[in-house]
Amino acid sequence: MYAAVHAHPDGDATVARLAKTASEYGYDGVVVRNHGDDRADYDAEAVGDRYGVDVVSGVEVRAPDPSRASGYVGNHRDSETIVAVHGGDPDINRFAVEQAAVDVLAHPMAGDGDLNHVLAKAAADSGVRLEVSVRGVLRATGGERVQAVRDLRKLRELIEEYDVPYVVSADPHSHLELRAPREVVAVGEVVGFDAADIEAGLAEWGRLAERNRLREDDTFVEPGVYRGDSPPDGPA
Repeated sequence: MYAAVHAHPDGDATVARLAKTASEYGYDGVVVRNHGDDRADYDAEAVGDRYGVDVVSGVEVRAPDPSRASGYVGNHRDSETIVAVHGGDPDINRFAVEQAAVDVLAHPMAGDGDLNHVLAKAAADSGVRLEVSVRGVLRATGGERVQAVRDLRKLRELIEEYDVPYVVSADPHSHLELRAPREVVAVGEVVGFDAADIEAGLAEWGRLAERNRLREDDTFVEPGVYRGDSPPDGPA
């Protein structure tokens, strides 16, 4: 299972500190998902070797409109293993779920964002993962927490109805906000997910990373097709 994190300067802790805590909590890896204008400076291989976790380079594209979001996605697609789009805006949500180059639509229910049956089906057709972010349930109080629970229940229903791929995250901005998988599972159960569903969503970050790394291989032609006698191991 993987934790998708915001590191300094987008968060309050370094990649190394987040990786250390993730390792202690039993995660297999971390995805560094800093926003494009707040990139972290780190050596993924060195940090991973030190703490025994996979450190995945990613980006969360944040843009004011779909046109600029499209440009940012194109700029980052070849250099980052995982490309997410910062959701929470109706136009951005709609853009992201229709783009096969996007791996994840992050926190689609945040802010003014919402999802409906049309967008859920588009995400399923495009293979874009919807993020089930439990940050609001963990961090908010009162009416905001009630709304966060309601939003996640709606998201769960759409995911189940249209068989939409998804990832799960606590969206931590500090090692102090990291939560062990069992704690994330407990929050997921509050909104109706089974423990296995939450664990699968945490693991999906790693599966995405493995798939995209294979696609970066020089032998890759298209899903299931590689140059040479045999493909590298892993999902295509």
